Amino acid sequence: MNLEKELIKKIDSRTKPLGSLGKLEKVALRIGLVQGTLTPELRNPAIIVFAADHGISEAGVSAYPGEVTKQMVINILNGGAAINVFTRQHGIALRVVDAGVAGLSAGLPGLIDARIAGGTKNMLNEPAMSLEECRRAMESGREMVRREAAGGCNIIGFGEMGIGNSSSASLLHHRYTGFPLSRCIGRGAGMSDEGLRHKKRILKIVNSKYSPGSPDEILATFGGFEIAMICGAVLEAKKQNMLIISDGYIVTSAFLAANAMQPDIIDNTIFSHLSDETGHKAMIGFLKGEPLLRLNLRLGEGTGAAIAYPLLQSAVLFMNEMASFGSASISEAVRH
Repeated sequence: MNLEKELIKKIDSRTKPLGSLGKLEKVALRIGLVQGTLTPELRNPAIIVFAADHGISEAGVSAYPGEVTKQMVINILNGGAAINVFTRQHGIALRVVDAGVAGLSAGLPGLIDARIAGGTKNMLNEPAMSLEECRRAMESGREMVRREAAGGCNIIGFGEMGIGNSSSASLLHHRYTGFPLSRCIGRGAGMSDEGLRHKKRILKIVNSKYSPGSPDEILATFGGFEIAMICGAVLEAKKQNMLIISDGYIVTSAFLAANAMQPDIIDNTIFSHLSDETGHKAMIGFLKGEPLLRLNLRLGEGTGAAIAYPLLQSAVLFMNEMASFGSASISEAVRH
């Protein structure tokens, strides 16, 4: 059986004009191909939010001080963040991981402790991580996904929290794709025009200091603990043949790293949305993806993935529950 042809035949046979459900039809096809079945299902959805601090924030590349990372993690643990609202709304399990947040107390209820260190190094002075730290972070991300898979999860999304992490994402974007650095750098959490000019000056200096070769060396030099964990998580989710939902600019930079290490991860990926951050469109284009939503989001936390999830449910449901022309005794279109 040619599964792709059979899936297209099933989608086309539903009681609707051909192609009339637009992107939902493409999503249904992707899910069916990933799961290898004409009757796909979404089980135990989860979003893992990885949080970490970045040494480069000391250089004034963010509109917010570094302690906001810790404060926002506590807000998420208390249920008060946007990601809490949307995961509750859609019945998605939410996990919060301390990948390396400065000053965050261990043992907070609901917090998964995977801390590598209290934030990365300042890239102005030295690489963000050692190669060993980066690999440890990636393995921690893999372990988080293995736990979810063991619990029956077959669809997973990722979020991040980390002041300064749009700087890391911009450098990773440039290094993995060759896209001009100046066009990779955006306002992050809302920098002013002068702040953006300063951020570009700092990142240009950082970029000129290092010449890493391999994909994991690039990730260690410019990344963050949370980005490295997401990279490892993506690779493990592909290994487990899960459906993977990408989020915004920072999360997608981890997908770039994972793609550089294993290009077929894109086969399992749904790009939830096109963010309002400079460079995200080019990033998704490099990965040959198509965003499901265009809502001008730039919040992070996995919010785009959570908002997109019910559309994936709709794609599965229309394919499995919508009547066919034959079963409903409705004449099909005449094809010329």
